[in-house]
Amino acid sequence: MIPAIAEPQSTPLEAGEIYGRFTGVRKVFGKQEGAMVALSDVDYELRTGELVALLGPSGCGKTTLLRMVAGLTKPSGGSIVIRGREVTEPQDDFGFVFQSPNLLPWRTVLSNVLFPMEIKGRLDAAAKVRAIELLEHVGLGKFLKSRPHELSGGMKQRVALCRALIHSPSLILMDEPFGALDELTRMEMHELLLDIRRLTGATVMFVTHSISEAVYLADEVLVFSARPGRVSDRIRIDLPYPREAALRYTAGFREYERRAGAGLGVLHHA
Repeated sequence: MIPAIAEPQSTPLEAGEIYGRFTGVRKVFGKQEGAMVALSDVDYELRTGELVALLGPSGCGKTTLLRMVAGLTKPSGGSIVIRGREVTEPQDDFGFVFQSPNLLPWRTVLSNVLFPMEIKGRLDAAAKVRAIELLEHVGLGKFLKSRPHELSGGMKQRVALCRALIHSPSLILMDEPFGALDELTRMEMHELLLDIRRLTGATVMFVTHSISEAVYLADEVLVFSARPGRVSDRIRIDLPYPREAALRYTAGFREYERRAGAGLGVLHHA
């Protein structure tokens, strides 16, 4: 089991309670005639402990929304409130996993995972113990002293996931983290993510353009239209956990895929 190494910064919320509210969130790049509306009027309530997938075509504003939730980009309009406070800057208890692992090539696997704790001034024995246990949990216990160039793509992304988890975040933001992986490795990472999510209880926002990936991972899928991005459908995924690979071939799973495809405009409802 993955242990916590720090007390939460605020009172923990019970699973299913409202964790965050997005109200009229809008993002415009540029000014006046050259302005581009990337995201328009997104309203959503994010619940504690759930995994929500943001599904849509390239350029629809999924990553922009994720960056606004992370406090890396400011909305042009509307508000993002997490745990009762409006997000205006990066938050200490958020973790971010990008499509590229972005590992520091001169550091070992272990020191890459510990890098956030070093930045926060919390690089102590407890942090090292947690980092090792995280890496062992994802199957990298024998690679603590390896450098990134010695790892496969899937192994690098496991390191990046451990790095995002090292400070016990309450919210994990993932921007197409498995998009560059081969299909088999991608499916293995799905199982790992669901397992870690179960163990940590963290809330997860996951950006993807894969219909199958969104349906398999999520409690709820937000389907975005082409730019300017709007939520064209909200799909509650009523499939049991733990989820297993065979679930992908059931009639219920395919029906969710059809509905999501219809929301994207690539399929029509039967």
